[in-house]
Amino acid sequence: MRAPAVVARVLVALLITAALVSNAIDAGRDGLLAQNISYFTNQSNLLFVMLVLAGSVAGPRLPAWFDDVRGAVAFYLAMTGIIYALLVAPLEELLRWDIGWTGIVLHRLAPVVAVLDWLLARRHRAPQARRILWWQLYPVAFLVGTWVRGGITGWYPYEFLDPTASSWNQVLLTTAVVLVAFFAVAAAVHLLEGRLRPREVPEESAVPAVR
Repeated sequence: MRAPAVVARVLVALLITAALVSNAIDAGRDGLLAQNISYFTNQSNLLFVMLVLAGSVAGPRLPAWFDDVRGAVAFYLAMTGIIYALLVAPLEELLRWDIGWTGIVLHRLAPVVAVLDWLLARRHRAPQARRILWWQLYPVAFLVGTWVRGGITGWYPYEFLDPTASSWNQVLLTTAVVLVAFFAVAAAVHLLEGRLRPREVPEESAVPAVR
């Protein structure tokens, strides 16, 4: 990755970090720090920051499997933006920009940047379809953890996951639709990676020059 792109992604990661810290400080003042960490938005943004940090430290020495990690993070943040737009934010909020800078950074900027970063990054091996399935492990674990914790504390990070706000039938129906969307977006990310980015040939397998 070229130097300007590296600088840009690091600056965005710093901005995301500032937004996460700002939200955490506000939540801590109200005694809601544990709840703040429980949002999928904050978790997926934190994963992107960690991705950028790892890429900046390791540079070209990143292992081949890191391609799958980058794709997973792009997928999670893409879903963050989609779910925010379709299930979380009121319609009038989607048309406004006066929603607070942290909301703009975490819900709008970060998903776009993560997908662009994934599209522009070089990869080291051809993508394998089975990763679509293991990419679902984190979202499913998030759902299960949310329901277990909600059953104990009575608090849910998102209303569409809260059975006390409607019913378990409605929650399970919405969740099923969300999981189908997760699988579809994961498949799209996988297919796009195979089509849009040429495979990087390892140095040891490159064709030697004719002397």
